[in-house]
Amino acid sequence: MVHGEAWTVKELFVYPNEYIYWTIQIVMYPFLTGLVAGAFVLSSLYHVFGVTKLKEIARFSLVFSFALLPCAPMPLLLHLQQPLRNHHVLMTPHFTSAIAAFGIVFLTYGMIVASELWFVYRGYFVATARELRNKQDRTWSETILMGLYSILIMGAWDVSHHALEQDERAVKVLAAVGIPVACFLHGYAGFIFGSVKANALWMTPLMPVIFICSAVVSGIALCILTYIVTMELRKLIAGRRRQNTYPDDLGGVETQVVRMTSKYLIMFLILAITLELLDLIFRGYTAVKSWDILRSVIYGKDFTAIFILQYGLGNLVPFILFLLPGLTIRRAVVGTLLVLFGVFMMRWNVVIGGQAFSASFAGFMHYHLPIWPHDAETFKEGLFGAMMIGSVPFVLFWMLSRVFPLFEKKELP
Repeated sequence: MVHGEAWTVKELFVYPNEYIYWTIQIVMYPFLTGLVAGAFVLSSLYHVFGVTKLKEIARFSLVFSFALLPCAPMPLLLHLQQPLRNHHVLMTPHFTSAIAAFGIVFLTYGMIVASELWFVYRGYFVATARELRNKQDRTWSETILMGLYSILIMGAWDVSHHALEQDERAVKVLAAVGIPVACFLHGYAGFIFGSVKANALWMTPLMPVIFICSAVVSGIALCILTYIVTMELRKLIAGRRRQNTYPDDLGGVETQVVRMTSKYLIMFLILAITLELLDLIFRGYTAVKSWDILRSVIYGKDFTAIFILQYGLGNLVPFILFLLPGLTIRRAVVGTLLVLFGVFMMRWNVVIGGQAFSASFAGFMHYHLPIWPHDAETFKEGLFGAMMIGSVPFVLFWMLSRVFPLFEKKELP
């Protein structure tokens, strides 16, 4: 069976060799890389721009960005027919190839985030390692943790005031350098689509910018959502939740942190929506030769996915929810979920919608997502493969939270 035949349905005149080759894994790829970039930009709002009200969530989002990082190329590995060759992109850099550039930027960004994490937590590593070393009755887990921290310190045991100030300056420099690298990491995905001359829907110079703005939106939304869930779980585990009550305000989480972060989410959401609508209006105004087929896809075949699910449910509804005064935890959770859904639908409409019409401009193709896999191919390119990829970042985030404390040690209210 030809790759793509299992989930492609053709309509009208379509060339025999045309199928939906890029499936949900290619949708997940820009979606995950966008989460990486967005989470890092959120952490940099405190480290670079000094937004002190975001101090707590800055550390949280930095760890989350590091957890998301190794998951970004995983959809590509599942999609590749020869995944064992992937290391050649990293071992043989090629500066004129957009695909090879991803490997270079990915490694650079990974080193920046890892270095920033080390400088942020070095003082904690030293203090904890010394405390555990002086403890007489250590458990086996504490012994392992002491050894791990001793290795991570890498001989830098100095925690004087001057040394910690140098760490803070290094964090600020790395965060400042990391912002354009993080944007380029995700802008590259938009560049890949925008540079495809053979596809009328993808080819636009605004594509990288649109991807970057929506990436920041999705990253901030995911950090807010995960922050709320984590804070509520901390209260639940600590046994401090009031029985039979659920406050209307953000009582279980840091109210000011979520509300301040939501303001930045609204700002980037406005920018992302404006750019997407500007691109749509520009296409309709110029009305190039391919506009007839694009119009039939945008306003016909994919009308529900674009205008109802993406713009309506994924953009307009959460925008109204966040603008209403007195943000509550229910609205914050629902709003961030809808924002994530809207960004995912944007990726879906770009990747899948860009393959919805034939190169003949006289036929259409529809992608039927494989729900229940009957072989390895339909598992990788189906619902279960996407769910597996989507769950890995949260597992890694939980593991990293055992090593990097997400919050400063203080008693919960």
